[in-house]
Amino acid sequence: MNEINLSKRLKRVADFLPKDAVFADIGSDHAYLPCYAILHDKAVRAIAGEITDGPLQSAKQQVHRLKLDALVSVRKGNGLEVIERGEVNAVTIAGMGGALIASILNEGKHKLSGNERLILQPNIHAHHIRLWLYQEGYELLDEVILEEDGKIYEIIIAEKGDQDKAYQGMSIEAGMLVGPFLAKEQSDVFRRKWMQELQHLEKIVRQIQKAAPTQENKERQKELKAKITILKEVLTVG
Repeated sequence: MNEINLSKRLKRVADFLPKDAVFADIGSDHAYLPCYAILHDKAVRAIAGEITDGPLQSAKQQVHRLKLDALVSVRKGNGLEVIERGEVNAVTIAGMGGALIASILNEGKHKLSGNERLILQPNIHAHHIRLWLYQEGYELLDEVILEEDGKIYEIIIAEKGDQDKAYQGMSIEAGMLVGPFLAKEQSDVFRRKWMQELQHLEKIVRQIQKAAPTQENKERQKELKAKITILKEVLTVG
């Protein structure tokens, strides 16, 4: 019963749905999240969006099996194509890379009225999402970092508002990279993730230093060293 045994990360995504949520889950994968949200009174209606036929059919079967056809609409389309402007008050996109999530939002932003809560769960490269949200005038409301099955995930929650608010008291570059809420909280998972990344970056710099001093290598080294400086500042806080 997948609709009951939802993954920890998707349960956390569901926790951030607004009251009386009517939401679209983009790239819905069997419609697990929409079905769970309806069954647990976290949403009143949902749209499950899928671009490929296989997952689309799986989602339809799941919805039908749970007798939720009247409450969960399964639609085929690319990204936010599956919604009409103003139709939903929340959008969830989970389980993709940060760059892909940012591009889905950017390509579909004409479908957003500005009244939606965005709940985004990138597997990697969350900074792409924070940058997009900042540029589009979204305020970060909260962030979560969690570990599940040996992988670390972040969840970013945002609504239109004061895009600078969450970044107060820290450099915008540091906030974009690691997450302003997460940096202030300094959880064990957060520290472990970024300590590993710091060691990884330092290793790459050492390798570059041994290589031929080309212009490209110099620029790459400068870029990595800037990131290392940010991480060292962030990690000495806690």
